[in-house]
Amino acid sequence: MGHSKAFHPTCDKEGIKELQSNPALAIETIMDTYGDEIKRLVFAYVKNSADTDDVTQEVFVTIYQKLNTFQGNSSLKSWIYSIAINKCKDYLRSWHSRNKRLREKLITSSHTMKQEEITPEELALEKDHSSELLKTVMDLPIKYREVIILFYFKDLSTKEISQVLDMNEATVRTRLNRGRDKLKECLSSNKGGASHG
Repeated sequence: MGHSKAFHPTCDKEGIKELQSNPALAIETIMDTYGDEIKRLVFAYVKNSADTDDVTQEVFVTIYQKLNTFQGNSSLKSWIYSIAINKCKDYLRSWHSRNKRLREKLITSSHTMKQEEITPEELALEKDHSSELLKTVMDLPIKYREVIILFYFKDLSTKEISQVLDMNEATVRTRLNRGRDKLKECLSSNKGGASHG
C-alpha cells in the first residue's frame, strides 16, 4: 500500500543489495514481516511486557545499523533471530545482575495474574500452542527454553538454530532432547494433581 514495487526481504545476492541500498525501506519491510515474530521471541526470553517493547526496539535499531554487514551466509530470518537473541541475552545479563529482587516480585505477581491481566504478548504466544504447555516451556531454564521455542514455535531447523545460537548442531539436538524430557516430567507431574505453587 503506497510502495511502487513489491519489496520482499530475500537473501539472494540481488535481494541483499536491494535491502542494503535502501535501509529505511528495508527496516520498514523487515519490521512488517518479522515484527510480531521478533516481539514474541523477545517475550519468550524476558517474560515481561514493558521490557519486551524496549528490547524489540533495540533489536530493530541494531538491524538497521548492521544491515550493510549482512552477507547472506545464513537466511535473513536466522540473521535477524541471532541479533534478537543476543540482545535478549545482553538484557538478561545486565538485568539479572542489577535487579534480582525485582525479578522475584515479577515472578510472584505473574503467578497470581488474573486472566484479564494477561498481556498481548502472552496472548499471542498462547495462540501458538496450548497455554499449559506454553507455561511449562516458559518455566524451563533458558538454554532449553530457547531451543524448544525456536524449533517448535518458530519452525527453525536444528541447523538454523545452531547458526542463530552460534553453537554446535549436536549441542542443539542434545538440548532439544533434554528440554523435551524436562517438559514431559513437568507436564506429567502437573497432571499428578500436586497443586502447590
